[in-house]
Order: sequence, then C-alpha cells, then structure tokens
Amino acid sequence: MQSLTELLRGNPYPGRGIVVGRDCVYYWIMGRSSNSRNRVFVATEDGIRTEAHDPALLEDPSLIIYHPVRQMGASLVVTNGDQTDTIVERGDFREGCMAREFEPDEPNYTPRISAIVREDGSFEMSVLKRQATTGGCLRQFFCYEGAAEGVGYFISTYQGNGDPLPSFAGEPVEVSLPSPDGLWASLNEENRVSLYANVAGGVRLFNKNLGD
Repeated sequence: MQSLTELLRGNPYPGRGIVVGRDCVYYWIMGRSSNSRNRVFVATEDGIRTEAHDPALLEDPSLIIYHPVRQMGASLVVTNGDQTDTIVERGDFREGCMAREFEPDEPNYTPRISAIVREDGSFEMSVLKRQATTGGCLRQFFCYEGAAEGVGYFISTYQGNGDPLPSFAGEPVEVSLPSPDGLWASLNEENRVSLYANVAGGVRLFNKNLGD
C-alpha cells in the first residue's frame, strides 16, 4: 500500500483529487493558471461550492465554478465538476455519470472524477475519460463494500504534469490516509488551491487564498 502523502509529494500536479476511506472523504483542487488559482471553497447548505477569491479577476467561470460536494439523501456526492448537480438532480450516481463525459478542454480533455459515499459505508467511484483512438468517452465505475481502518482509495484527474496533461489511468489507488493537515502539507505549495476534508462527519476547509 502506498502512502498518500509520499505519493503526492512526488507529484507536483495531480490536478483535482478525491480520496474515500471508512470515515474520511477528501477533495482538493489545484491550478496552474491564474484563473484556476483564483478560487476558494465555501460552505453551502448541503456541501460546498467553488467561488472566485477575487471576482474582478475571474476570466472564465466554466469548468472552475461548481459544487464539488453535495448531499443526496443520506449519501454524499463528491466530484470535480458540475456533474455533481447532474447526479443529485437525477437521484442516481450511475445515471448521472452516464449522462456526462470528459471536460471539453482540448487538448487535455480532463477526466470527470466522481464518488458517492453511502450511509452504510459502501462507496462508488467513477472516471469519465476520453478514448484516444475513437475520441469517445470511456466510463469506468469502481464499487466498494467499504474500506479498512486507515485505508483510502484515491483518484485524480491527471497522472502528473505534462503538455497535454496525462489523464489518470487504472484503478483507484489504495493508500494509507494522512490527517487533513498532513494532506494539505503534501500538496505542491505552488499549485495547491483548496482542500475539503470530512473526517467522521467533521468538515474542514483549507484555502490557500485565505492564508491556509
């Protein structure tokens, strides 16, 4: 099993990431452009949303302003885009994911990554990515009955830095879980933007633009 902190310390740009464990959900965003870095997480009635830290500097809200986390009944939905709303509006994780595809940000074609955590501890993760050979969408689903204590499952948008950025590949990575502070510290200081940490139902938000 890999250490999540070591994995992230060795990767300056995994992009956006989701980690799900037994009593833990993490979601973070990173950015290379000034537009992507000009964001914070703010709490909402049923989760969180991204918001421009300085509205005057917001260049293009598409793909960067959305609700990453929302409640859907007793379940928690976590995604890297506005597919959160699609899933919640349809009331079904798979149906919502099947209605969407990768982001239209050529040449990266950023994958849409999503997860749902259910009340009984079971969870599902999804990656919607572009198939290079056909240009179509490959929709992957990974279902778990639960996680062992201290163990999480990690997916991200990218494998690392590049031009174009290489999409995440393979199954969710089984990792040992750090504390929220440990995870925040392990994200590349230049590229990290915000972190949502939900541990045993207690939520903390980390925002670089607010001094965290």
